[in-house]
Amino acid sequence: MTAKLSFGEKVFEVLNRALLTAISIAMIYPFWHELCLSLSSGTQATRGGIFLLPREFTLSAYRQVMKNAFIWTSYANSIFCAAMTTLLGLLFTSMLAYGLSKKQVAGNRGLSFMVVFCMIFNGGLIPTYLVVYNLNLIDNLWALILMAMVTPYNTIIMKNFFSGMPAELEEAAFIDGAGPLRIFFTIILPLSKAVLATIGLWLAVASWNNFMGPLIYMNSRSNFTLPLYIRQVIDGQLLARTTGEGAQTAVESLVGATIIISVLPILCVYPFLQKYFVKGVMIGSVKG
Repeated sequence: MTAKLSFGEKVFEVLNRALLTAISIAMIYPFWHELCLSLSSGTQATRGGIFLLPREFTLSAYRQVMKNAFIWTSYANSIFCAAMTTLLGLLFTSMLAYGLSKKQVAGNRGLSFMVVFCMIFNGGLIPTYLVVYNLNLIDNLWALILMAMVTPYNTIIMKNFFSGMPAELEEAAFIDGAGPLRIFFTIILPLSKAVLATIGLWLAVASWNNFMGPLIYMNSRSNFTLPLYIRQVIDGQLLARTTGEGAQTAVESLVGATIIISVLPILCVYPFLQKYFVKGVMIGSVKG
């Protein structure tokens, strides 16, 4: 039998549920609003107001967006950056975190201090740009990948996760003749699916939503990612509206369709990683 709640606990439950419901609605509605705009006709979408359902349902905005070959180029660039950032980020972050989790490693304290220091302080925009420029990575997608692979926060989360793993596992493998690399790749990583899924999701979402990086370092349209493409769509539609051109076109519908198409990959990936998310964050944050 469940314990009977006191009056104060009941009030807390009601207020807590109401607050969480309000926060959920505030977070979901902008996405729902854009979805309704994208499925509405141009004239109805320009009326503005609160959208609970599409007005004059149509898929014309999606057809018009998909006819533009530039969106598929931006899609390919975003997928490439997100995939490479996630794969390489997981590899190098896990290797760094595993080394930091071993206190017997020479220079462990100094390396740990450097990681924490970099989480608090960074060189800033101009020094970072000069580094990218001197490496000849301007207008190169690898500039976005290399700068986002390893972050101090992700390293600390993964280090704490590794620190909480039983040392007996590695000792048994070492006695059986396994070397450090074999132990890491065949024992440690397979047992770290929760934290790997969590960090991988963070890396993928951060790369997919990265706007400032492409804006600063990408010059040619062939290297634009989806955030820059969305910016061009919005700027182009606003310019057309300001100059009086295309007043009858689906201004808001086109923007909404572009936004919905751009977030679909993340929405498809997230449900498969959600079961690992809470477990990975909690274990990596409280142990170590």
